[in-house]
Amino acid sequence: MIILKEAKAEEAKEKTEKKPVVVNLRDERFQGKVIELIGRTGARGEATQARVKVLTGFDKDKVIRRNIKGPVRLDDIIMMLETEMEAAPLNTKREKIEK
Repeated sequence: MIILKEAKAEEAKEKTEKKPVVVNLRDERFQGKVIELIGRTGARGEATQARVKVLTGFDKDKVIRRNIKGPVRLDDIIMMLETEMEAAPLNTKREKIEK
């Protein structure tokens, strides 16, 4: 009887104990600010290529070229999954997109 009560008490204690939170670096997001719109890219022009200044993370203050899907304007803040890779430059000599 006493052994069963002790076992139940230990189980209850284990359930209430807080377990350490494991942070996966892949879950980290980085903020970036759009500082220049370069042009449209993709087979149908569905993405916009932009120069983005990284605001957080290891590469803070680094300016990189990114392809952004969806509507985007100057001074927008975007969330990026990674800041190491840069988009390939556009081949054509198109004029920069104005506001």
